[in-house]
Amino acid sequence: MIDILKVAALGITAALCAVVVKKQARELGLVLALAAGALILGGALRSVEQVRSFLDTLADMAQISPAVLAPVLKTVGISIITRITAELCRDAGEGGIAAFVETAGAALALCVSVPLLQAVLSTLNSLF
Repeated sequence: MIDILKVAALGITAALCAVVVKKQARELGLVLALAAGALILGGALRSVEQVRSFLDTLADMAQISPAVLAPVLKTVGISIITRITAELCRDAGEGGIAAFVETAGAALALCVSVPLLQAVLSTLNSLF
């Protein structure tokens, strides 16, 4: 709970600073947003590592190959990066580029999920 309060405080502070800075120099507002985003994501990555470690333990207990869980984590990572990048592009006034980033992110997430689909099909074939 404390972590999300820190994230919220940093986000609101950065947003207020960006609004003030954008009145003088729009480009500096974007740089401020990137810096705040990097700080927020850096803090969040510590929590993600805990989730990954739990998933590894769960996979060991269930005797699931790590190759099955890896595409799930990669897809989540792709979606987070895609969302952040698209929003930054929109903030910079480049809605068209944001749309291309979102389309590329969806295609890459689909490509990363292929091994998971193969593992599911292999499991289904072994059952019948």
